Amino acid sequence: MKKRQMGLRIIVLVAVAIFTFGCCEKKVEYINPIAAQRADPWVYKNNDGVYYFIATAPEYDRIEIRKSNTINGIGTAEPVVVWKKHEEGTMGGFIWAPELHKINGKWYVYFAAGDADNVWHIRMYVLSNESDDPTTGEWVEEGRIFTQKDSFSLDATTFENNGELYYIWAQGVREGENTSLLLSKMESPIKLKGEEVIICDPTLDWERRGYKVNEGPAVLKKNGKIFVTYSASATDANYCIGMLWADENADLLDPKSWHKSQEPVFSTNKEARRFGPGHSCFTVAEDGKTDVLIYHARVYEQIRGNSLFDFNRHTRARAIAWDENGMPDFRQGEAD
Repeated sequence: MKKRQMGLRIIVLVAVAIFTFGCCEKKVEYINPIAAQRADPWVYKNNDGVYYFIATAPEYDRIEIRKSNTINGIGTAEPVVVWKKHEEGTMGGFIWAPELHKINGKWYVYFAAGDADNVWHIRMYVLSNESDDPTTGEWVEEGRIFTQKDSFSLDATTFENNGELYYIWAQGVREGENTSLLLSKMESPIKLKGEEVIICDPTLDWERRGYKVNEGPAVLKKNGKIFVTYSASATDANYCIGMLWADENADLLDPKSWHKSQEPVFSTNKEARRFGPGHSCFTVAEDGKTDVLIYHARVYEQIRGNSLFDFNRHTRARAIAWDENGMPDFRQGEAD
């Protein structure tokens, strides 16, 4: 009898523990889209917990920043215009894909811009700001980020590893292809140094639909690896996300250090009304531990005219999972 009572008591205690854990554990959920008509999104979580959001404006003419205490709050946060394109000359054409980074206590915005008289002469530029809050203070034009080959280039991002600052970007470097991903070390946050190596070319079928493209790199460091997601193909329903990874202690400037997913890790899902997901970045949820993918996508497949001028690419957010091998799981089959 005593053993039976003891067994029942243990069952009750386990049930209470499970119930309590389930009640206390909050599932990370987001109200999507978190920002309408904002493509190429970038979210930076500051050390005070504030989220800063920056993305391509649909008019391709300015850079604006929003700040919020939550990811869901980004959608209703007031955009602050911090820079506008030039009336003439360089940085006077298309303004694309800004990213906000904080390096050694100073803010930097990396972005791509065309010329006023040639909007497709796309090159990479950088702004800086010493203010504590990037929505205030003065943004200084630091000029162009020069690469060894002068060609169409865009979508730059930076990351630190083993005391070195690195720069990844997309550039037209192969004959007959649109863009590949390149990697270089940085002498400073506004200047490259040394080798510039190609770490990814659009060689697979799903990277060559409409256009032969690798672009929009984003870095996530975890589990002893450096993961780089990137976007591929044309910016319609064919747009999708691939992934590279390397060991954090490998020679990152050796292309052989990088492994490539042979299939997209995140792509169109008609049932979930998710078309052409791409140009992603990563942040950490409000709980301080959950990794979150920020990306853009449309809710419909058919586009009239040039997809570049269909502005209904909306910013979305979703928590990602991790498998037993320490690899990210983007939950392709699930809706947001």
